[in-house]
Amino acid sequence: MAEPSEASRVYLRFKDVFGDPNAKRIRARRRPGTEIGSSVPFGAGRDPRGLGDTIDSLTLQLGWNSPLAQSELLASWIELAGEETSKHSTPAGIDEGVLTVQCESTAWATQLRMMRVEIMTHIAVKYPDAGIESIRFQGPNAPSWKKGPRSIPGRGPRDTYG
Repeated sequence: MAEPSEASRVYLRFKDVFGDPNAKRIRARRRPGTEIGSSVPFGAGRDPRGLGDTIDSLTLQLGWNSPLAQSELLASWIELAGEETSKHSTPAGIDEGVLTVQCESTAWATQLRMMRVEIMTHIAVKYPDAGIESIRFQGPNAPSWKKGPRSIPGRGPRDTYG
């Protein structure tokens, strides 16, 4: 049997999430006391809902809360870390619950390591859906002699120092 097309998979997913639109019409016809074309003015589900409530329930149903909270956290790094600190550090990404922050210098990485508990508390309060379990602060990348066309196994050029 052939694999279903992308359009049919999307249709079936929407049908699962939002329900079958034809089923609602059939149920409305079968309900006692309702005629085709008539509606109950104060029936269940007739109250207007705000757009924010609708979008919140949709993101909850589709499981988008965590990725949205993570991207919101990355975008609001200035408010989380403070203006001065954010000038010297940028969030690099989130991988398996670990927020990686790239720092301008090792001194800033050390300073932020000392502020880890405070930053984690702010994240837990403001973005509980982000799923951040820990933070890793990285200093600037140090030069490495392990890469390149002329690298050799072992200690390499460092064994001639001093």
